[in-house]
Amino acid sequence: MTGRITGKQLEALATWLNEITKSPTETWTRDKSGKLSSNIGNYSIGGSYGGVALERIVNKFGAVENVFGGGVSTKRELFNLMHAYKRGLLHEKEMENDNK
Repeated sequence: MTGRITGKQLEALATWLNEITKSPTETWTRDKSGKLSSNIGNYSIGGSYGGVALERIVNKFGAVENVFGGGVSTKRELFNLMHAYKRGLLHEKEMENDNK
């Protein structure tokens, strides 16, 4: 893909990952009393120091892990990593279907 990679494109890929892995689509939910709680397993795009990363919520306090390890990347690098991850997930699902 050529051209500029946008935050919206990365967010769309994160949404797709949440849907295909049956992970929560929202990072946070608010209960009836107004208290926020994190949704463990949610994929989202985080950023710092001018870069971006694919993050996943790992506990009830909202801690995240960088899915690809290391630090932040450019939007283009993350876009390419996320598409590779997506292809891997689709391949895994195909393998599961072939073994049924």
